[in-house]
Amino acid sequence: MNTISPYGSWKSPITSDLIVSGTVGLGQIAMDESDIYWVEGRPSEAGRSVIVRRTPDGKITDVTPQPFNVRTRVHEYGGGSFAVAGGVVYFSHFADQRIYCQALDSQPEPLTPAAKNCYADMIVDLPRNRLICVREDGAGEGESVNTIVSINLDNGEDIQILTQGNDFYASPRLSPDGSRLSWISWNHPNMPWDGTELWVAEIKSGGSLGEKYLVAGGADESIFQPEWSPDGVLYFVSDKSNWWNFYRTPLNPPLLRGEARVGTEPSLASREAGRENPPLLRGEAGREPLCEMAAEFGLPQWVFGMSTYAVVSESKIICTYTQQGKWHLASLDLATKQLTTIELPYTDISSVKAQGEIVVFLAGSPTESTAIVKLNLASGEREILRKSSDLSIDSGYLSVPEMLEFPTENGLTAFGFFYPPKNQDFAAPAGEKPPLVVKSHGGPTAATSSGMNLRIQYWTSRGFAVLDVNYGGSTGYGREYRRRLQNSWGIVDVDDCANGAKYLAAKNLVDGERMAIAGGSAGGYTTLCALTFRDVFKAGASYYGVSDLEALATDTHKFEARYLDGLIGPYPERKDLYVERSPIHSAERLSCPVIFFQGLEDKVVPPNQAEMMVEILKAKGLPVAYVTYEGEQHGFRRAENIKRTLDGEFYFYSRVFKFELAEPVEEVPIYNL
Repeated sequence: MNTISPYGSWKSPITSDLIVSGTVGLGQIAMDESDIYWVEGRPSEAGRSVIVRRTPDGKITDVTPQPFNVRTRVHEYGGGSFAVAGGVVYFSHFADQRIYCQALDSQPEPLTPAAKNCYADMIVDLPRNRLICVREDGAGEGESVNTIVSINLDNGEDIQILTQGNDFYASPRLSPDGSRLSWISWNHPNMPWDGTELWVAEIKSGGSLGEKYLVAGGADESIFQPEWSPDGVLYFVSDKSNWWNFYRTPLNPPLLRGEARVGTEPSLASREAGRENPPLLRGEAGREPLCEMAAEFGLPQWVFGMSTYAVVSESKIICTYTQQGKWHLASLDLATKQLTTIELPYTDISSVKAQGEIVVFLAGSPTESTAIVKLNLASGEREILRKSSDLSIDSGYLSVPEMLEFPTENGLTAFGFFYPPKNQDFAAPAGEKPPLVVKSHGGPTAATSSGMNLRIQYWTSRGFAVLDVNYGGSTGYGREYRRRLQNSWGIVDVDDCANGAKYLAAKNLVDGERMAIAGGSAGGYTTLCALTFRDVFKAGASYYGVSDLEALATDTHKFEARYLDGLIGPYPERKDLYVERSPIHSAERLSCPVIFFQGLEDKVVPPNQAEMMVEILKAKGLPVAYVTYEGEQHGFRRAENIKRTLDGEFYFYSRVFKFELAEPVEEVPIYNL
């Protein structure tokens, strides 16, 4: 029989200690012949990222020893931090950002010299005995310089620039015969989901690049994940049709109409300004759509090495796509263009890799934690290689989300996942409605998913409802939905979070007087805007959130230096909008308690963003808490800090909403309460 207890006061087996002690982060996957490699982020090892290897006999071993931390700082967010070929691993070490080389059963040896350089998105060019990768050079004055370079494996100081001149590069990929290189580039103020270009060049006998050809893309078209098939056809994903769908090119890359520069591909701005007729593919002959449908086969390229598909053979691609917030695995016949869904018990699938008929990917569901899964296409046999959590939690404590569509401004619809409270041991007193936490994801050009999230189950098993919002501007719903945030950040996202909460309150699913909002980074900005400019929420939590848009525009890293041009407007030309939409300049309108969590080494959103807000709220006499972490950056990786953050936010709401805790947690100092 259930114990009757108020929402928020339910005792839960899903504790912060359980979450951090039994959980690892699973990242980049690579395959080398029959060996499978991946990266594990381990909170229990101070957030260290480790390369792990699984051999065909099922043996799993760590490759990189202590104290090596496999993580790159290119674009600050990293990704694509290692490559492997012939049993030799090449990786970026976080402490010094050098590339290290490690043969099996050997210690890592530095390859690149000590310098102010970072490397990412590595591929191994064995015939030429070199790595090809993206380099970010921070040695000069002003912005760092991004290029694609080659690195001699016998002499790591022999680094040659293969292509340069654009602000950003990603996804260098060799054709199967090694004769051509493809890559993606883009320029300020675009982000990679706004507009990128796909280029191809012949590789000369000495290893340098010949003439470069523009294959696809432009200022208003986002290209994602180019890959070569065994027969030399180049595949890629483009949002030209509004949806990130598949395309391919013929064997010979199409030429630009007009002059094509050798050595440096022209920037978007220079091409558009410098010619009467902008360069086009000859008759668009170089682009063949493969599977046109209202679904997304691509992702926003926040990190390097993202993969939604793998070319299995000349006739088949294995891919993952999303519709209405749910991811599916499918097989695409390259001759008939027929897409066949592979039925699996997962709703979140990513990082697809393949070797022959063996496919490996990350997958999870509302009731299964993220895992590395191996699928044999021939037999249909499925094997879980590694789980992000080995915790066994009774389904009676797990809230399964409902995909929610709700009305928002201008007659439009927004989306989210609603998690009702769930704990098999407890029920609330008759007539009581649960408090609500609205989650606003980061990015903001990103999306939340329905995969198991123990940090959400932490709340629902204690009697909170959670709404995880995919507000306008989120990915997964087409380019038009993604562009709802154009010039409207701090408005559309805030309206959607507020309207989602009000929708649930109107349906009597939550207590309209006990609604909070929480988010990190860009989601922290949405949180602070909602608390400042709307009168819907009674409390909030900002994780390294933006409070001053001007400060962000003038004090952030290169990758996002012009991101706000599209989200707010060009700076300083539209300084008025930056001031108008910054919570720091309207703090007098904020009238509810807020808790702030901040890493003191955060270079994306520096600590002064939180500190200014904290001081204003303290001066106003509002309840406010400020929790900081030495050694943490943009996001918390250490177990003790993840634990303190979870418990700290819960403790804060218990004081604000005045409910008793079922079990004590570490208190946080709260000013003015």
